[in-house]
Amino acid sequence: MIAHVRKWYNDNFTVEKYNHFLASVSKEVNHNTPFRIAESPFFIPKILKDRLLEACEINNDVICSANLKQLTEGALIGNDVRVPNEDEHTTFLQMDYGITMDEEGQPMPKLIEIQGFPSVYFFQKYISQQYQKHFDIPSNFSVFFNGMSNDEYVAMMKRIIIGDTDPSQVVMLEIEPEKQTTYIDFICTEMDLGLKVLCMSKVIKRGRELFYLDTQGKEVKILKIYNRIIFDELDQRPDLERAFNFTDDLDIEWIGHPNWFYRISKFTMPLLSSKYVPQCYYLDKLEKYPANLEDFVLKPLYSFAGAGVELNVTKEMLDSLPNKANYLLQEKVEYYPVIQAPGEGVKCEVRMLMVWEKGEARPKIVNNLVRLSKGAMIGVKYNKDKDWVGGSVGFFEV
Repeated sequence: MIAHVRKWYNDNFTVEKYNHFLASVSKEVNHNTPFRIAESPFFIPKILKDRLLEACEINNDVICSANLKQLTEGALIGNDVRVPNEDEHTTFLQMDYGITMDEEGQPMPKLIEIQGFPSVYFFQKYISQQYQKHFDIPSNFSVFFNGMSNDEYVAMMKRIIIGDTDPSQVVMLEIEPEKQTTYIDFICTEMDLGLKVLCMSKVIKRGRELFYLDTQGKEVKILKIYNRIIFDELDQRPDLERAFNFTDDLDIEWIGHPNWFYRISKFTMPLLSSKYVPQCYYLDKLEKYPANLEDFVLKPLYSFAGAGVELNVTKEMLDSLPNKANYLLQEKVEYYPVIQAPGEGVKCEVRMLMVWEKGEARPKIVNNLVRLSKGAMIGVKYNKDKDWVGGSVGFFEV
């Protein structure tokens, strides 16, 4: 993408450097990631940076609209869930863009997913530092969009998640966090913020109040929950002991209210329209199917991490669905191999990480996540036994 930087990086890359990089990460956090960390970051040229920023701003016009809650009520009704004490807007926002090529041979981002839910904010900060440390990334490149330093980034995230609260009374909530694929992000979050990473099964409920036991066995009242529980995963764990339900009226503050997980999701995609957004339709709202069904994918509205996506859509498949209201038809995005790895090109998806602080008019972009692929889709099962694929981060020229 930035030819001279890519050539410099590839010329100076060695497997020994990469293995040392991975070993250093594992040693520092005392954890081996179950997902693959890629050999290279993504060096993002100015034209793609500008287009990513423009795409996010256009989509945020919809996210910031006064009637967004009205437009997304169906997401809560469809899931038969509503968590009390919903706030005015999401705190966390992610937009995933597949990188394609336009007719003039320039990189073009196309929206794949949108989510009003936290992502790996702290691991992305950490892994960018590790790339800089082990691969001598040029000093005029940064993962941040607004001139922030690493310390300023952490201070901002601490202001949003911890605020004036005692960090011991703020918990990052998950289901068996140590077994989660993204556990390394929880470790990095705990290192940077000093909060408590807690399994839902360890929460004690007394009236409207929640507590947990610290290492000395003393009860600590929970004042804030930084929620990382994915609801469809929770639904699949009837065996998990729990003293409270998300729908309980609780005396806590949600940092990232759970309702936004549904409101800003695949359900939101048909509400968005621009050159950066593929055509998207609620399946049950279509009077007739598109004539070019081969150019669309079928997505369950209420699933996570690509579960249930069908790449080869047929009329017979759609006709056989028992409840069309649970599905979305989305135009396929043809990823272009924009990164030149040794031997072949690599496809790329960029997740723009945003936060929306209280009192601010709009969300702001703060960091990014990159996933590299050589397979038909982004994801582990499409990239088995391949190199130069996996999780990474994008560096922008500043």
